[in-house]
Parts: sequence; C-alpha cells; structure tokens
Amino acid sequence: MQSPQDRLQRRKLAAVFLAFVFILVAVDTAGAAKKEKPEKKVKKSDCGAWQWSVCVPTSGDCGLGTREGTRSGAECKQTMKTQRCKIPCNWKKQFGAECKYQFQAWGECDLNTALKTRTGSLKRALHNADCQKTVTISKPCGKLTKPKPQAESKKKKKEGKKQEKMLD
Repeated sequence: MQSPQDRLQRRKLAAVFLAFVFILVAVDTAGAAKKEKPEKKVKKSDCGAWQWSVCVPTSGDCGLGTREGTRSGAECKQTMKTQRCKIPCNWKKQFGAECKYQFQAWGECDLNTALKTRTGSLKRALHNADCQKTVTISKPCGKLTKPKPQAESKKKKKEGKKQEKMLD
C-alpha cells in the first residue's frame, strides 16, 4: 500500500507532466498556425523615380526652404511630393545655390585689368543639380591681403627651447 505522501507526490508529478505536454502542444499549434498564413505578395510598382526640383528658400537666398518632386506612372498613388531642404548660407550663390566648389588660392594681380582671379573645381552638387565643372571668379586688386602667419610646428618649438636651455 502507498502512503498518502506517495500518492500526493505522484499526483504532482502527473500534473507537471500533463502541463509540460499541454505547453508542447500549444507551441506546436502556434507554429503551425504561423506557417499556414500566406505570405504577403510583393507589389511591384510601375512608378518612375522621383525627379526633384532645386531648393527654393522660404526667405532670402539661403537657409530653410522646400523642393518639389514628381514621378510618373499609371498606378502611382502619389505623383507629387514636397520636401524640406536647406541651402547653406556660406556657399557661393553666383554659381548656383546647390553647387559647392573647391577654390585655389588667388592668383597674381593683372595690372591691365586690376583684377586677380582664381578657379574652382566642382566639389559637390546637391540633388543632381546642373553645375559647371570649373568656375572662375575675379575681384579687384585694390586691397593687399597679408598671408596669415602659420604657427610653428611643435617640433620646431621644442628644438628652439632646447637651444635656449643650452645657451643658458
């Protein structure tokens, strides 16, 4: 004969086993339900690529603004879109607000024209803007510009200090 403690222990073991089987069945059923769902169909769009206009500042000739985009296609839900944009205020606007150039140093003063010139090569164009590959700008020679004194390198400074110590 079994004691009441043995019966209680067997009942607990049976309950744990049944709970484990129940959990396994539930997980397997959930996995099967997920597999039965049909995958979403990938809808191919007949829409063309977005074509963006130049950025138009909201006030002045630089800063925050907007640009308009359009695309073609028979089944496009959206064919026009407006997007926020920004024109940096430090760019040379005379060459286009969306074109950035890398400029060389100013050339020597031409005494015949009293102008000095420099050329710039295209560094970056925003949103496929039409930019010239190279541009030339000129300015009057009237002002003499002093080259900025460059700081001595650390190595030269250290050598100078060593020589001063040796002299002392």
